[in-house]
Amino acid sequence: MSERPDRRPSPSAAKRTGWRRPAAPAAAAPPAGPPTGPQPAPAASPTPEHRSVIDSAVYRDGRRIASPATLAETFRQLREEPDGMAWIGLHRPTEPELHSLAAEFNLHELAVEDALEAHQRPKLERYGGTLFVVLRAARYLDAQEEVDFAELHIFVGPDFLITVRHGGAPDLSAVRRRMEGNPELLSLGPEAALYAILDAVVDGYAPVVEGVQTDIDEIETEVFRGDPAVSRRIYELSREMVEFQRATRPLVGMLHGLMAGFAKYGTDEELQRYLRDVADHVTHTSERVDGFRQALTEILTVNATLVSQQQNAEMRALAEAGFEQNEEIKKISSWAAILFAPTLVGTIYGMNFSSMPELSWHFGYPFAILLMAVVCVSLYVIFKKRDWL
Repeated sequence: MSERPDRRPSPSAAKRTGWRRPAAPAAAAPPAGPPTGPQPAPAASPTPEHRSVIDSAVYRDGRRIASPATLAETFRQLREEPDGMAWIGLHRPTEPELHSLAAEFNLHELAVEDALEAHQRPKLERYGGTLFVVLRAARYLDAQEEVDFAELHIFVGPDFLITVRHGGAPDLSAVRRRMEGNPELLSLGPEAALYAILDAVVDGYAPVVEGVQTDIDEIETEVFRGDPAVSRRIYELSREMVEFQRATRPLVGMLHGLMAGFAKYGTDEELQRYLRDVADHVTHTSERVDGFRQALTEILTVNATLVSQQQNAEMRALAEAGFEQNEEIKKISSWAAILFAPTLVGTIYGMNFSSMPELSWHFGYPFAILLMAVVCVSLYVIFKKRDWL
């Protein structure tokens, strides 16, 4: 981590180590005499009405000693406090605001560009004596039963900590109040504030994990109940778990990287214990998220199997209904053929031609009746052998 931000070198130590604060902007120096002509407009800074600066404070020995209204005033207060620390909280800042911070605290242009554009993966990068940390906070929305993600960028230097928030989470005002209630911890410097923010982000994952667990339990019930809308819910929750995994998995490596630099940067032992605790929580959360993804994959497979079985059952029922219908049609057709035979014979004898040979025959009527009976019985026997009747 950064070089003991809670202990800025004294003037004599600064000469030995070469450490010095970035030079203040020329516009910030008081004029040598009365202005002799039109003065240029001051550097862009947020007005009191501009709400991108959520809170800005200067601390000494872990206690707030100033609450400047503007960034320019914060810079001035910090210069006047050789042992002070600035904690600046921003929400969706403007480009001039970030550039003024970059000029004052010597922030790297690539880190500033990332903070402006957002949509970054969680990462930890070091630019000289400044750490640049990107975190993905999450919160569970009960009403929508979905996970909302927000992005947080943090600049940590020898005597400053800057947070740039894109989204609604986490509530950094609560983090600040917690640290102000523990001056001993806050006196350890910007690294302690970074720990508190990491801890708040990781603790914010716990309600998300519980909410997702409840969703998975409900989905399992819906799957075996045959709810047709469950497939969409599984897919949407799986996508959220992919995002959740992208937010938590890199944190494991980031925290292990911070812990690897404990000895090199002389991190306080108490702070080391706190960061190890956060790393344990992150590892646990990451494992839970991995388990959720595996569970959702298995649930999706089971749902596909159940849907396939249901479709097979419906096809089998349709086939059986078709078979029964075919049997009924065969019976109807068979009886229609049997009944058609007497009609055919009777129709022939009802044509009333005088030259028909059987009209004057004494046994013509019995013969016609016998012919009808023989044809009907023959058809009945044939259809019966074929199981049509």
